[in-house]
Amino acid sequence: MSRLLVTLCTYNERENIARLVPEIHRCVPHADVLIVDDSSPDGTGVLADEMASNDHRVRVLHRQGKLGLGSATVAAFRYGLAESYELLVNMDADFSHPPAQIPVLIGLMDSADVAIGSRYVPGGEIIGWKPIRHVMSRGVNLLSRTCLGLTPRDTSGSFRCYRVELLRRIDFDRIIAKGYAFEEEILFRCRRVGARFVETPIRFEDRRAGSSKINAREVATALRDLGLLSLENLRSPAAKPLEPVTSTSESGVSGR
Repeated sequence: MSRLLVTLCTYNERENIARLVPEIHRCVPHADVLIVDDSSPDGTGVLADEMASNDHRVRVLHRQGKLGLGSATVAAFRYGLAESYELLVNMDADFSHPPAQIPVLIGLMDSADVAIGSRYVPGGEIIGWKPIRHVMSRGVNLLSRTCLGLTPRDTSGSFRCYRVELLRRIDFDRIIAKGYAFEEEILFRCRRVGARFVETPIRFEDRRAGSSKINAREVATALRDLGLLSLENLRSPAAKPLEPVTSTSESGVSGR
């Protein structure tokens, strides 16, 4: 059984992680869970420490201030590399991503370097979004596929399983995005080192508790970062041909 790390990047998610971490362990009992907390004012970090003291499978990384989702995810990746995990699953801490799908993602890793829990392959769906969120998400996905040469249909979701050896080939010091464009950028970086991608459908539900961190400033920053990555892609395209992206709907693996 592969050594598995599940990572949760948190800011004011105390109510959610109290229920989410036990649910993760119900679905994948052998997994370690790393909570990367950006000094949440609601005491998320304090609760995470309490959970870690009662369960050796829970780890906590405290950061000084709200430093951004992208940099928090990089910190989680660096931890996974340093501790020699084999697989790393990243997911939102707000119950948007179903923990029951983690075994499905892991099961796809025999033929992929990155398995994506996708809202946009046949069988995927989104529950609870207003129309403007759908338009924004679709637009960002179209932009990233067009300008960054990405082929997955869901490039902006964060529910993914990564092969840690693949992450070892990426220079994280070159990461541009600190916020939400990180999700597209890490696929871009993975693509440039020859990653194989696979997608499986998920049922994405809007958060159960707390409030969204997305605002106009975050959107503007993400668009700027995607523009910078587009320029990089034009100057220096990926050196290796990629294997085709497949979805589980095509390969016969069910995400349900």
